[in-house]
Amino acid sequence: MIKYLDANDWKVIESSFHPEYQRSSESIFSIGNGQFGQRANFEEHYSGDHHQGSYVAGIYYPDKTKVGWWKNGYPEYFAKVLNSINWIGLSVKVDGVELDLHTWKVDRFERVLDMKSGLLQRSFKATAPSGDFSIEVLAQRICSMADDDCACIQYSITPSKTVQLEVVSYLDSDVENQDTNWDEKFWNLLDAEAELESAYVKASTKKTNFTLSAAMESKCTVKGAEVWPVAANSSNSYASQEFRLVLEEGETASFEKHVGLLSSMNHDVADLVKNAQDAARRSASKGAQKMFEEHAVAWSKIWENGDIIIDGDVEAQQGIRFNIFHLNQTYTGEDARLNIGPKGFTGEKYGGSTYWDTEAYCLPFYLSTHPEEVSKQLLKYRFKQLDKAIENAEKLGFVNGAALYPMVTMTGEECHNEWEITFEEIHRNGAIAFAIHNYVRFTGNKEYIAESGFDVLLGIARFWSQRVNWSESKQGYVMLGVTGPNEYENNVNNNWYTNYIAKWCLSYTLKCILYLKDAHSVVYQQKCAQYRFKEEEETQRWADIIEKMYFPKKEGSKVFLQQDGFLDKELIPVSELADKDRPINQKWSWDRILRSVYIKQADTLQGLYLFEDHFDVETIKENFDFYEPFTVHESSLSPCVHVVLAARLGYEEKAYEMYLRTSRLDLDDYNHEAYQGLHITSMAGTWMSVVEGFGGYRVKDGVQHFNTMIPKHWEAYSFKVMFKGRKMQVEVNASETKVLLLEGDPISVVINGQETALS
Repeated sequence: MIKYLDANDWKVIESSFHPEYQRSSESIFSIGNGQFGQRANFEEHYSGDHHQGSYVAGIYYPDKTKVGWWKNGYPEYFAKVLNSINWIGLSVKVDGVELDLHTWKVDRFERVLDMKSGLLQRSFKATAPSGDFSIEVLAQRICSMADDDCACIQYSITPSKTVQLEVVSYLDSDVENQDTNWDEKFWNLLDAEAELESAYVKASTKKTNFTLSAAMESKCTVKGAEVWPVAANSSNSYASQEFRLVLEEGETASFEKHVGLLSSMNHDVADLVKNAQDAARRSASKGAQKMFEEHAVAWSKIWENGDIIIDGDVEAQQGIRFNIFHLNQTYTGEDARLNIGPKGFTGEKYGGSTYWDTEAYCLPFYLSTHPEEVSKQLLKYRFKQLDKAIENAEKLGFVNGAALYPMVTMTGEECHNEWEITFEEIHRNGAIAFAIHNYVRFTGNKEYIAESGFDVLLGIARFWSQRVNWSESKQGYVMLGVTGPNEYENNVNNNWYTNYIAKWCLSYTLKCILYLKDAHSVVYQQKCAQYRFKEEEETQRWADIIEKMYFPKKEGSKVFLQQDGFLDKELIPVSELADKDRPINQKWSWDRILRSVYIKQADTLQGLYLFEDHFDVETIKENFDFYEPFTVHESSLSPCVHVVLAARLGYEEKAYEMYLRTSRLDLDDYNHEAYQGLHITSMAGTWMSVVEGFGGYRVKDGVQHFNTMIPKHWEAYSFKVMFKGRKMQVEVNASETKVLLLEGDPISVVINGQETALS
């Protein structure tokens, strides 16, 4: 762990300057609004180590795959979400000396992310290298949630003596990604223009031809009087407005920078610059304070449904709100073309594309905290890419409409170039099918199966039907050459989780067929014709696979083996690993990791989490007790699953330990990775840890169940869930659990085994 941030219920606070953690802080204090986001870079120049990053949703580049040995089936490219226009820039010179916290003496520094209002604030006092004077600065910034085309900065400077102040407010489109495969710049620099009243830049991506424009209006006030820019400059990639003034000792110059940032995802290219200028003007006409207030109101509405309150444990409270905050500013559900990248708007690792994390981890959060349409958008995203999923399967030799959804994608086309992931981590198909099941059981909207769900399920079922083969020696269907959720095992046979979710997918698709034949017979016949579905022939094979799927098991126990041969490993628990060997993914060779027993993340336990109601408590307990001691939790997706299962088993201390790890994974930088960006998709697992773990929230046969526990470290906790048009609040303390119906028709729920009517 790396702990340098102050604990606070609603704020993340860096109370002194930590240049050694600058990249991590830039990730942690990132802000966004679903359309675009910005790392917490300084507005002024900074020559120390940092990672300048500005990202726009849906804008990507197909960076050509770089591998040492090309194999058939490899994707041609790895999609990269692009570092885009630097819109925050303010060059500040005081008596001709450029302000740079790497070269100036920092006397006082505080950076604060107010999660309640979505405001990023930084204040500092710094002394010039000469030692002759100092300045105090207050910088505040938002990416507006009230007007998602707009961003706003307020930047105030107060000197300790009378100084000549020069401030250049600029936009710069000449940027590059740090994660390029071939050190290539991804932007064509099109145009820039600056006037004293406004300025803009415009650029387009190579190959994909997305166009982006940022416009700005900058203003300055001193003692209530407006100071106008004295110069405007531009090149093909740079536009600026320059202020020069004499600022007396103790006087404050307050600068406002209002930005419109728009892309061709949502605007015609011909209108892009004008619309960006209109957005900047709209923000400037309101002023920074009004923009901040409207932004805070928008956030208050989000928190109204999504907040989780924990009493008596500030670090636990801060952790859960931090995770909820980043989830909501990353994805708003307004556009079915968008999804949730594993780093969101906070960094470039993993390319920013879509993984299976969305369906396995994020969907439950959006189902319970947002209107139904938001989670439905996530399902639409996959449905719209069904044709590409079929193409992906065809490239690997599958036929007849079998669909393999990509491990990594922007458009539905696979763009991941590690063979053990691209070809083998096929369990992602199961998560996408499970998301449909999850959506239907939480919303009650079975109509979605007829609308789009069956189409996806059929393609996935056809894939599983072709991916298994009959084993004479085992007298069952087997799945060879796969990688399960535990990526510290590659090219294994009969990964239990993959086999189980494949079997479940086939069973669930059969149930959906029965529903369609009964409730939507005409639609079903149309889909059979559309997809050339030979029901009797294909479903007979599915039924045979369901009945005869092979699952490895530890003899004389209820333990499901993670895969064939798992017991051939040296069963040395994590507790016997030396500190110098942790984390093993940074200390050991890949060969050594693959031969070890250590588990990166929940694998068999992932299946027991998803299908908890398929197994008795003794089976879950025996598997948890067997696997958890071998799990190093070096995937961000791991701790939350263990919280839910540990809480189910009554393992309070283990559940609390894992909760702190998942909720503060980035705040305390458990895996020393925060500098690369945050773990956005696993943040939904933190929500699951409280609601499904300690709150014991389940939906069984259309009825909500709450089987609660409370860690001894907490005095009380509460959360809200939305369910079939209703909103409920759950309140838990050491003596009782209450469930209150806040909105909607009366409903019955089960609270710690007792059915209770709510009205």
